[in-house]
Amino acid sequence: MSTGERDTIAEPTAEISTINRKQPFPRGFLDTISAGWAERPQSLPDARAQAPFAAARRDAVSAAFPGKRLVIPAGSLKQRSNDTDYMFRAHSAFAHLTGWASDAEPDSVLVFEPTEDGHDVTLFFRERADRTTTEFYADATVGEFWIGPRPSLAGVAADLAIATAHLDDFAAAEGELVLGEDAALDGYVSELRLVKDEFEIAEMRRAVDITALGFDDIIRALPEASAHARGERVVEGVFHRRAREEGNGEGYDTIAASGPHACYLHWTRNDGVVAPGDLILVDAGVEADSLYTADITRTLPVSGTFTDVQRRVYDAVVEAADAAFAAARIGVRFRTVHEAAMQVIAARVAEWGLLPVSAEEALDADAGGQHRRYMVHGTSHHLGIDVHDCAQARREMYYDGVLEPGMVFTIEPGLYFQIDDLTVPAELRGIGVRIEDDILMTADGPVNLSAAIPRTADDVEAWIARVQG
Repeated sequence: MSTGERDTIAEPTAEISTINRKQPFPRGFLDTISAGWAERPQSLPDARAQAPFAAARRDAVSAAFPGKRLVIPAGSLKQRSNDTDYMFRAHSAFAHLTGWASDAEPDSVLVFEPTEDGHDVTLFFRERADRTTTEFYADATVGEFWIGPRPSLAGVAADLAIATAHLDDFAAAEGELVLGEDAALDGYVSELRLVKDEFEIAEMRRAVDITALGFDDIIRALPEASAHARGERVVEGVFHRRAREEGNGEGYDTIAASGPHACYLHWTRNDGVVAPGDLILVDAGVEADSLYTADITRTLPVSGTFTDVQRRVYDAVVEAADAAFAAARIGVRFRTVHEAAMQVIAARVAEWGLLPVSAEEALDADAGGQHRRYMVHGTSHHLGIDVHDCAQARREMYYDGVLEPGMVFTIEPGLYFQIDDLTVPAELRGIGVRIEDDILMTADGPVNLSAAIPRTADDVEAWIARVQG
């Protein structure tokens, strides 16, 4: 925004304060601002593709809480600094149950009102202001002069195939269950997302496809990144452009971790150099406009080829990922995927002489774990409308749950040898490798949604050569 545009916010009262940045509106403005506007178009849209899927999800919630009034808030704008807010993103459960995604309105509330045979469901939100109100021109948070057209009650009702009402008509009630305040409701709406429907799977495929283009952009920009003092920011920036051009943005902060930074699992400062000869670990995912996100990691040799030592580490991680994929079968426990990857990780670091015990001893559930020094994170998490989806699900439904068709999760083993880790030889210090793919369980077994993004060492080298021309 330009530097003076929000300076004019003030209520048009008889005596308006001009303290600090606020300035009064002249009388001529107040006398004429409400007149001379064309009629707004009243045509109603067809229901969006997600509407019937969201209705089915609401039916499931209704059946799970008979006789209970349920309140699902979208959330509010969050202040970034002074009068600047972060871009709004509705609560994931709210988006899941309404189908309102990147275009959802702040402060909206979805209410399940109990009836004899279920619930009446209403979406309350702040409708566009009448142009005769001060909100229209004086409120920089919701006024249409500031943020653009806001949706109408009738338009949203048609778009989402749901009853709507003005936010002013919403009132809290005694005994209601509120998302974020009731553990049973939080857990249920989280577990409802463990198995994805047809719409969700299609959106996740789309998010992965856009993410693949973003990785091509990154490879194309590696020479530019290598020439910049903060080359990691160059990598982050080119991916951000793709995410915003073709999606809602990133599903999480991009990790662009070059050299020893790759050993820090959540390195998001992205202010380091991208040096020829190093590896750069990029963990990034595009969030589609529907809010479904990809979550992909590739570790790339900045110069285009792996050294022998880098390749040895990289191949071990590929082997662990392949073992995890092979273990993912309908009916097995979710934790089995992680256990399969860790067997490979333990075997390889023991083979390289890094453990004070055998691989078998390291894998002992009670006394072992020595290999976890080099991979402290889990191998898999559920993925969907959140990058770490279904986070409020019960342990018996998540980590100890069984794999079912329609589940989507990551497989992301890694090896990280920090620059000052004296338990590893000098040649390994500063090498960090992670490979992450997005997996859909089907009745016929797992499908790698991100298989088109090269992942073996040979394929990655060929990919870099092809994209860079």
